[in-house]
Amino acid sequence: MINLTARREERIARYTQAGLWGQDLLHDLLARNAAATPEREAVVDQPNKSALMGTEPQRLTVAQLEAASSACALELRARGVGAGDAVILQLPNTAELIVLYYALSKLGAVIAPIAVQYARQEIAHFASELNPQAFITVDDLRGAPLAEQARACLESTPVWSVTSDLDVFAGKDEALTHDEDWAKDANGILTIAWTSGTTGTPKGVPRSHNMWLSQGRLTSHAVQFVEGERLLSPFPMINMASLGGFLFPSALHNLTLVLHHPLDIPLYLNQLQDEKIGFTLAPPPLLNRLAQQPDMWEAFDFSALRVIGSGSVPLSPGMIDTFENQFGKPVLNFYGSNEGIGLTSTPINAPRPEHRAVLFPRMGVQGVPFEGYAAGTMVTRIVDPDSGSEITTPGVPGELCVDGPGVFDGYHHHDNEDVFTQDGFFRSGDLVQIDPEEPSHYRIVGRCKDIINRGGVKLSPSEIDAQLESLPGLVEAAVCPVSDDDLGERVCACVVIAQGEAPPTLEAVREQLTERGLTRFKLPERLEVFEALPRNPLGKVVRGALRDEVEARDSAGKH
Repeated sequence: MINLTARREERIARYTQAGLWGQDLLHDLLARNAAATPEREAVVDQPNKSALMGTEPQRLTVAQLEAASSACALELRARGVGAGDAVILQLPNTAELIVLYYALSKLGAVIAPIAVQYARQEIAHFASELNPQAFITVDDLRGAPLAEQARACLESTPVWSVTSDLDVFAGKDEALTHDEDWAKDANGILTIAWTSGTTGTPKGVPRSHNMWLSQGRLTSHAVQFVEGERLLSPFPMINMASLGGFLFPSALHNLTLVLHHPLDIPLYLNQLQDEKIGFTLAPPPLLNRLAQQPDMWEAFDFSALRVIGSGSVPLSPGMIDTFENQFGKPVLNFYGSNEGIGLTSTPINAPRPEHRAVLFPRMGVQGVPFEGYAAGTMVTRIVDPDSGSEITTPGVPGELCVDGPGVFDGYHHHDNEDVFTQDGFFRSGDLVQIDPEEPSHYRIVGRCKDIINRGGVKLSPSEIDAQLESLPGLVEAAVCPVSDDDLGERVCACVVIAQGEAPPTLEAVREQLTERGLTRFKLPERLEVFEALPRNPLGKVVRGALRDEVEARDSAGKH
C-alpha cells in the first residue's frame, strides 16, 4: 500500500520550495477581492431560479459574498461544523452553493459536492465513505424532494435545506470581515470530489487549496482572462470543469461568476448575450448544433464573448472551423480530470482545427517546445500499461501518466497501489499516443479498459466517436461494442438525429466515414438511433449503458 502521508509531505516540500504552492486559501482570495473592488458583481444566479428551486435569483457583490460567507461560516460553526469535518453538498449551481464553498473554506471543513441526480444508493455510499458532519441541499429541485430523500437514508446526519432552515444570505449586508480563527492551511483538504463512476463505484478525490489554485492557474494560462471579465458556468459545480474552470479562476482574477444549471439551451444562450459573457464552456453537442444551424447563433448578440471552451470528448474540426472563421470565436479544447490532469489545446499551441479537435500538447516533456505556466508545471509521459516502460515512439499507444502541483495525492479510503507509477506519476487510465504527424502532441486513443476488441484488433471508441460527431445531421454520436459470435465484438454507432433530419442509413454513415479517412475495419457495422445518449452526472457518455440498451433491443426483437 502506498504511503500517502509520506507522498503528501514530500510534495508539499517540493512544490513549496519551487514556488508553485503558497499560503493562500480560497477565502483569502475573496477577502482580497472584497478589499479591492467591493462593489463588483461576484455571483449572479440564472433568472429562472424561482422555478428551479422556489427561491429568488441573487446578484451578490464581492463585498456581499464576503459578508454572507462569513455569517454563514459562523452559523455553521454554531451548528457544530469545524475544521476537518466533511460536509456533503447537493445543490445546483446557485449563489447558495458559492456562499457555502467560501463559508466552509473559512472553517477548514472538507467539502464533498455531489450531483443533484444522485439518489439514495449513491448518497448512502458517499456517507459511508465520509461519515459527514452535515448534508446541505434544497427542499425541492424541479419536483425532486432532495432534502426528504437525504433524510430518509441519513438517520444520524443532520440534513439542512438552504430553502427552508439555513439562510446563507442572512449576513450579506453586514460588515463582517476576516476572522482570525478562519482556516490557514493552504495544504489542507478543501474538497473531496468523485470520479465519474463509468467503470465502477465512484472514488473520492481529495484536493487541497494549493492543488485547486494550481488548476485554476492552468485554466487562466489557457484562457488569458481579461480584467473584469464575466464567466458563465453551465456545468455542475462539483468537479474539475467548474471548480478548476470557473470558481478558482474567478477568485484568482476577481471575475464575475454567472451561474447556469441544469443546462437549458435557450436560457443559456440568452445569458451569454444578456450578461455580456466573455468566457464559457459548452458541451460539444451544443456547439455542433450551433455550427450546423448558424441562424440560431446569429439570432443573438454575442459580441462580448471572447473565447469558448469545450471538452470531455473529441471535438469536431468542422465545428471549430465554423466558430473561428464564421463566428469569429476561438475554441479551446480542455482535457482534465478530478485527479489533476489539465491539458488544453489552444489556437496558439494547435492552430489547425483538425489538430486542436483531437490533439493535446505534450507538456513537461524535455525537448518539446512549449512555454508558460503549464509547460513549467505539468509533467507528462506515456508508459506501457503492462511493463511500465516509457513509450517515446510516435503511434504506439500507452497510458498517459501525469505529475504536477495540481495532481492529487491519492484516492480516499483506497490502497492506491495501482494509481501511481514508482516515481509518483498519476496513472490516468487514458490510452494515448504521440501523434505521428505532430509529435509535439498527444492523441487520445481511449481508455485502457474501454477498448473494442474486434477479432483481436483493439479499436479506440474515442477515435471513432470524433469522426461520427462531425457528420452533418447528428447532434450526438458515440460507438459501443456489440457481441459477435465470429469476431467477439463489432462496432455499433449510436446516434441522435438533429431536429428535422431524417435518420441516416448505415451505408451512408460508413461511406461518409470512409471519405474522412477512417480505416475500413474501424467502420461501424451497425447503427442505432437514440433520443439521447446515456450520460453520467458529469456529462460523459456511459458506454456500458449504450451497450446494454443495444442488447436489450436485440432481446426484445427475438420475442
